[in-house]
Amino acid sequence: MQVLTLSPFYHDLLDALNRGLLMSVALIVPSACGGVLIGILAGTVRAFGRPWMRSIVAAYAALFRGTPLVVQLFVLYYGLPNLGLYLSPYSAAVIGFMLCSGAYQSEYVRGALLSIKKGQYLGAQALGFSAWQTLQSIIVPQAIRRAIHGCGNEIIYLIKYSSLAYIVTCMELTGEGKTIATEYFRFTEVFAVIALYYLTLVSLAMLALKKIEKILFIPGFGRN
Repeated sequence: MQVLTLSPFYHDLLDALNRGLLMSVALIVPSACGGVLIGILAGTVRAFGRPWMRSIVAAYAALFRGTPLVVQLFVLYYGLPNLGLYLSPYSAAVIGFMLCSGAYQSEYVRGALLSIKKGQYLGAQALGFSAWQTLQSIIVPQAIRRAIHGCGNEIIYLIKYSSLAYIVTCMELTGEGKTIATEYFRFTEVFAVIALYYLTLVSLAMLALKKIEKILFIPGFGRN
């Protein structure tokens, strides 16, 4: 029986892309978790913090939403050494992704918190709830359900712009593929396969987010 064997090109390509996939996942998971945590903290401060705190966090959000992610990565990896701070390629990429994602996440969280009607705060106070109890038990659970769509969409964006990590020499999926494409001069095939890898990652993320939405869904609160 004839055994199907891969040509050296496809063998090297799959080895490189699978290696890059592991690095991409190692970039995406902590960046997504960190971005959500930063977004929740920053969004809460922007909604309920003191004026000076809101100003600082608003400036952070404006800076990272208003400048290209590529520039942010260059500053972290190539610029900070001029100040005596050296980051590894992986650390620079993860920090850059977390800060950028957190800035966008904060906007979704802030909008969700501010969408809760003021009467709910007043009603909680009338029932004897403290400010912390009101946020923890009444406001935040509703805000999470309203922010989940926007936050999930940002995580999907994060999966795709993780492909920029290779510009700071962190060889993830796109970086590994680019190396093979340059070696064999077969760019169309390489990047077509890379696109399939990213499509698979995004599809899995969408399924996971859909599952989370179903878990958090409450009949009568929003739409399923």
